[in-house]
Amino acid sequence: MDMSQYLEIFIDESKEHLQHMNTILLDLENNTEDLNLLNEIFRIAHTIKGMAGTMGFTQVANVTHEMENVLHKVRNGEIPVTTAIVDILFECFDMLEDHINSLESTGQESSTDASPLVKKLQDILINKGVVTGGAPAAKEEEKAAEPVVEAEDDGEMFHMSISDIGDVLNEARAQAMHILKVKVTIDESCMLKAARSFIVFNTLEQSGEIVKSHPSAEDIEDENFEDSFEVLYITNLDAETTRTELMNISEIADVQVVAVESDEIVVTEPQEADEEPEVEEVLEEAEEVVEKAVSPAAKAAPAKPAARKKAPASEEDKKQMKEKAKTSKTVRVDIDRLDNLMNLVSELIIIKTRLEVAEGMGNRSNMDDAVEYLERITTSLHDAVMKVRMVPVERTFNRFPRMVRDLSKDLGKNIQLIMSGEETEVDRTVIDEIGDPLIHLIRNSIDHGIESPESRSERNKPEKGTVALRAYPDGNTVVIEVEDDGGGIDPDKILTIAQDKGVVSEREVETMSPKDIINLLFRPGFSTAEKITDLSGRGVGLDVVKSKIESLNGTVEVDSDLGKGSKFTIRLPLTLAIIQALMVNLAEEKYALPLNNIKEITTIQKASISMVQNQEVVLYRDKTLPIIRLSDVLEVPYAVEPEEKNEMIVVIVRKGEQEAGLVVDSLIGQQEIVIKSLGRYLTGAKSIAGATILGNGSVALIVDPNQLL
Repeated sequence: MDMSQYLEIFIDESKEHLQHMNTILLDLENNTEDLNLLNEIFRIAHTIKGMAGTMGFTQVANVTHEMENVLHKVRNGEIPVTTAIVDILFECFDMLEDHINSLESTGQESSTDASPLVKKLQDILINKGVVTGGAPAAKEEEKAAEPVVEAEDDGEMFHMSISDIGDVLNEARAQAMHILKVKVTIDESCMLKAARSFIVFNTLEQSGEIVKSHPSAEDIEDENFEDSFEVLYITNLDAETTRTELMNISEIADVQVVAVESDEIVVTEPQEADEEPEVEEVLEEAEEVVEKAVSPAAKAAPAKPAARKKAPASEEDKKQMKEKAKTSKTVRVDIDRLDNLMNLVSELIIIKTRLEVAEGMGNRSNMDDAVEYLERITTSLHDAVMKVRMVPVERTFNRFPRMVRDLSKDLGKNIQLIMSGEETEVDRTVIDEIGDPLIHLIRNSIDHGIESPESRSERNKPEKGTVALRAYPDGNTVVIEVEDDGGGIDPDKILTIAQDKGVVSEREVETMSPKDIINLLFRPGFSTAEKITDLSGRGVGLDVVKSKIESLNGTVEVDSDLGKGSKFTIRLPLTLAIIQALMVNLAEEKYALPLNNIKEITTIQKASISMVQNQEVVLYRDKTLPIIRLSDVLEVPYAVEPEEKNEMIVVIVRKGEQEAGLVVDSLIGQQEIVIKSLGRYLTGAKSIAGATILGNGSVALIVDPNQLL
């Protein structure tokens, strides 16, 4: 059975279950007596085990099976919930997440060995809840010590006749292959015997060929057997290695392996002359079976190899898996949104027919009405598609409670994470990109912001520090805030470090405001940490945050109150695909300015412009406004030389609290545009965020105001 078609479903559902498990484990740590939480973790482990067993993912199935055993004892009150047990359950979560991520990227389970963790779980059962650091479980030792059955077949152990396939076996014997009778007994508690059998068959077929089974493969697949089944197996592996591999599969109670002796093989007697073709067909079939069992890797293997790991996928297979992983991103959509989308597409088909009729009749009035109606439909269609692409930020936020818990323990701090606005929706592509910046900001708050419990007590603060993670919509943008009640940011300390490292000159310092000084934190390589640790000191945190957010056409700002805490505010566009823009002219060329960056449009007299440190500025609304001539930045010839113009059209753009006036030749108007990438050859073009195709088929570049300020 080909299970690859179900891989995407398995990965998506497993990720959902794991995220739920992570949340519940965090709750369980604070409330170990809550039976409902234990029941929920047990249910999740059981579900993942069943899915993994069906798919043949033995590592995942083994871990979740042992988790089930431990949780079953805990639910029955036989084992108490301790911090050590919760820590091991978190280790299980990490292991499962590692395997699922590996399956998503390569199509194979991770190379990380799950057996030490499985032994830890078994150790908990043996020692009645006492964690002893993962000593090998007694049962495992006994199981490993059991001798391999090499005894003569007593006629009761096996019920499978081999007399009818003697030709196949003789051909295998001629190829120096091992012929083994294998009897597998499945644990009585196994709920999915057919799935467990599938894993056994799959494991065996990776190293050889199953010639025959009792009962038949169809009966085994339909679970028409008791607790055991038998197979006749041709392989290059010896009996001991074969048994070891099968015993590593969870819920297998026993495996008996017997080597078939030469005198057991009965050769098919030659038939009459008119039946000779059938004898040849039998021999040909025997050769095919043996050739299939002897893979190139098996031919090169030694007679008695060590326990074998799963053969790695070929480069071509890995490439296909990676391509599949890249294109398998999914979004779960509410059925009502899909219904709305379907209705709008239906309206689109109707208006298309109406336009065709109006064109045939040559009625200009009907054509204008139809075009106006089409515009309303396309706008509604755009909104509907946008809603389909929107997903709540909850899927990104949910990873942070565990991270805060682990970092708090590592740093010896008492920190709580308060999240709000998890239901706020953003575009699917934005969700994928904001995870890393938020990780850096939260780690920064925990490591640099929140003080140690002793320091907080000295400052009359609660020993438990707080990191708040908030999200909320604001017009056409989404705002995400990371705020802590720590010591805040000291501008004097930053300035001293910046001067020592030569980041700023004495002349620059004279004109810098406290906010400008704090923004030095976003410079590449800049760090205030006194020593390098696993968390900080390398200067690769906040500059990564800034570059990633700006690549999403967003902004990041910092507010800090020394001694009281800091707040990082991220503003992101709702979507990266379709935006509202202001179209402007520079000489003969058209450019687009994103509307969410524009504050207002005004005209400025040439006489009001002054020069301050080689920068044109104007006093506007009692504030100093820098003037940027867009033609100079984009190297576009002037339609009219600046000296000849007494009045200029200025588009005032903003980036956080920074503002500037962009001088343009003329305005075209507001327009909805589709953002297109410039391609890899033009990646990194200065001040350009992309391009768009206009109604007449011409191309207009999209100016990125964030790079100009």
